[in-house]
Amino acid sequence: MFKKFSPSTDIAGQTPVKSSVQRAIRAAVLSQWKIEPETLEAIWPKKEGLVHVKCREHISIYTVHGEPLIIQHFDGPYYPTLRLLHKYPYILPKVGIDRGAIRFLLAGAPMMCPGLTSKGGYLPPADAALPAGTPVAIHAEGKDNAVGIGLMKLGSEEMRRINKDVGVEVTTYLGDDLWALKAL
Repeated sequence: MFKKFSPSTDIAGQTPVKSSVQRAIRAAVLSQWKIEPETLEAIWPKKEGLVHVKCREHISIYTVHGEPLIIQHFDGPYYPTLRLLHKYPYILPKVGIDRGAIRFLLAGAPMMCPGLTSKGGYLPPADAALPAGTPVAIHAEGKDNAVGIGLMKLGSEEMRRINKDVGVEVTTYLGDDLWALKAL
């Protein structure tokens, strides 16, 4: 999504978000992320205004004091930015890729099932299986912080069984143009 993103050409406008919409976003974030209300209050205080940055291809970035915090594509799930995920690494469920898939991730390619199911990859155990459509933090073998954020295209058990095709569609990754932006 953010492989070639330029604030000067890709941003259509910025508008403050009404308080009723902010409450709806706050409720959706609390239900989608593994986060406590107190942590969300530390990230985005209730008294602070949220600004909706409208971008090309129906991408929405929500900022507080110019700092990008939340991403949304169309009416899909809310994703934290990668910088926010590095501050609060437990927000999203974790999947892992092996060393061979790192260069593809950093080029913006979707993560294929073999990179997630191989010896260096990681998928949650069967009792904590993730369904398709779940936003996830993508960790790389041997790295401490997440290197990307994506959306599961297949459930984790289905990935283990099929072991081919796209497993995770990458939304943002380390080094893309959104990562380069510290403020909007």
